[in-house]
Formats: sequence, C-alpha cells, structure tokens
Amino acid sequence: MIELSNAQIWLVILVLGAGTFLIRWSFLGALGRYAMPGWVLRLLRYTPVAVLPALVAPLVMWPAATEGQTDPARLIAAVVTVAVGMIWKNMLAAILAGAATLVLTLQFLG
Repeated sequence: MIELSNAQIWLVILVLGAGTFLIRWSFLGALGRYAMPGWVLRLLRYTPVAVLPALVAPLVMWPAATEGQTDPARLIAAVVTVAVGMIWKNMLAAILAGAATLVLTLQFLG
C-alpha cells in the first residue's frame, strides 16, 4: 500500500474537489445562461436510466453480504423489480416488490 502524508492526502482531496466543481460548473455556470439544443436535452433524459443500473448491478452480481458470491435471492429480486417496473411503470411499486421478494427469498432460501 502507498504511504501518503497528511499534506498529500489533503492535496488529493482538494484537487478532486476542484475537478468535480469544474465539471459541474461547465454545465451550470458556463452553459446555464444558454439554451441547450433539443438533442442534448433529449440525451440528458437518459442519464438516470444509465446510471441506476450501473449502481445496482454490482450490488446484485457481487453483493458484499455474501462476500462477493452471486446470490440467487438477489438475482430473483432484481428480476422481479425489473418486471414490475416494466409492467406497471411505477418505480415505488417496483422497489417495494423487489424488497419484498428479497426478504421472502432470503427467508426461504436461507
């Protein structure tokens, strides 16, 4: 493991914070006063749809609760969540169905 001094750690934190600020400022500060083209706005609508699976997939495929082993209960809950979301187009119903399925399958499958 790399040994870093306190000053180096704070430097990394400040540089990453400044980078994050500049990335966000580029959209909000520099481009905020201009109207974005329709094609950009249309593409930005898909951002949550792309980010959410990227956040959830590792938790389903390599859950920390099972030390990285794929768990059938989590796979079943993920499938139920996607199915309910696609059928009823209701995010809350999908989340509740997935949570209930996970609890029930963990009870029965152990």
